[in-house]
Amino acid sequence: MQHDLSASPRRNIGKAELFLGFLKIGLLGFGGVAPWARHIIVEEKGWLTDKEFAEILGVGQVLPGPNVVNASVIIGNRFQGPVGVLLCLLGQMAMPVVIVIGLAMVYQRLASIPEVHAALIGAAAASAGMVLGTALKMIRNIRPTAVTLGIVGLGFASIALFRWPLVPVVVGLVVLAIAGTVLVRRS
Repeated sequence: MQHDLSASPRRNIGKAELFLGFLKIGLLGFGGVAPWARHIIVEEKGWLTDKEFAEILGVGQVLPGPNVVNASVIIGNRFQGPVGVLLCLLGQMAMPVVIVIGLAMVYQRLASIPEVHAALIGAAAASAGMVLGTALKMIRNIRPTAVTLGIVGLGFASIALFRWPLVPVVVGLVVLAIAGTVLVRRS
């Protein structure tokens, strides 16, 4: 059974709780926000199930802009309407903007130090590992269908192996996912 992304929430999430939850996501989101967003929204707060989070993040992925920012708009709207959207966006972006401005000023002074460059390469590798780990956790918890696994495999092959451009791959995979879902439902 397909879940409706616009379904009413299981419980009321207050405005302050939304803001503080997304403030925490933004503050902890070093190296990638998606792992922290999933942990806080699904595991810690229980606002969404793994499947709901994966669906919303998937919608956020195919829209222009950062996927977790797009997801925060959907989640904010789901629980508190337009005010929730603003609270989620403000909460998610407030601390990163302050921190990035501060780090940019520090980096400008330290960029020429080889150890700083090496540390940034290590941080990028850790970030890639966090994203991969979160993806594997989500796949395990949503119990994907054969169509879903096929789409994952095609996406991986298209981007990682064939190095095709992201936008056409995403558009093609969305079309295939819709067609596959329709065919499975009809049979």
